[in-house]
Amino acid sequence: MQVKIESTKDNPLLKRKEVEFTIIQGPKDKTPQRLEVKKALAIEMQVSDDVVMVKRLQTKTGTNIAKGIANVYQSVAQAKIVEPEYICKRNSTPEKAKEEATA
Repeated sequence: MQVKIESTKDNPLLKRKEVEFTIIQGPKDKTPQRLEVKKALAIEMQVSDDVVMVKRLQTKTGTNIAKGIANVYQSVAQAKIVEPEYICKRNSTPEKAKEEATA
């Protein structure tokens, strides 16, 4: 899986960077999991994967290319304030999601 950042836009009001990216997989690979993409973007942007929120990930039909949008926040607290709850749940590990549901 190869991650290519197409564009970044600074949003100082919400204390985040809005990132558009493209993922190129191998010819026989399936669309990568959201958590894999989140970790790959964190490495590419040189930040912790806790502050990266993948909003959309869509594979182009008949290709091995996926395009997506993510937000990279300055802190985890800021991400939880701004992002809707369902986006935060999608971007957390299954163990964390279960802990938050029972709390």
